[in-house]
Amino acid sequence: MSTELRQAAETVRITRTYPAAPERIWQLWTTAEGIESWWSPDGFTVEVGKLDVRHGGELVYTMTATAPEQVAFMEGAGLPLSTESRKTFVEVEEPVRLSYTSLADFIPGVEPYDFLTVVEIRPAAEGAHVTMTVDAMHDEEWTQRLVAGRNNELDNLGGLFEGRQGA
Repeated sequence: MSTELRQAAETVRITRTYPAAPERIWQLWTTAEGIESWWSPDGFTVEVGKLDVRHGGELVYTMTATAPEQVAFMEGAGLPLSTESRKTFVEVEEPVRLSYTSLADFIPGVEPYDFLTVVEIRPAAEGAHVTMTVDAMHDEEWTQRLVAGRNNELDNLGGLFEGRQGA
């Protein structure tokens, strides 16, 4: 695992290698059942409302804080316990590359904006190597929250191959 914050390029790059074929990783990233099994950080659940995996298609899901610690954090930060998130697919190249913009419209006092995520899935001797590159958010605090959340989600994805629950 590695996480690298590149200040000059304003992107975050996270890498993992999983003991699974790239096609399996792709399926977990592009089906409602797959996304719901690992996408949410610990203490949250995800329910997919819409999924259209093609250029210009959308992923719409609701993430809900369920664990006491996360509920308390969300309430303390003035954030709702459930938020609907929207992603628009920019690039779909099965099973090796997926990119999408995410709408950040849930941050109190910040005008909504989009940020890009690019996921590359490559065969590796151990299974599949995944590189996720994400635009930094509007400030350092939210970028660090993004990094922590993405790392936790990717750990949950790995947990699926170790027999642990993803969320």
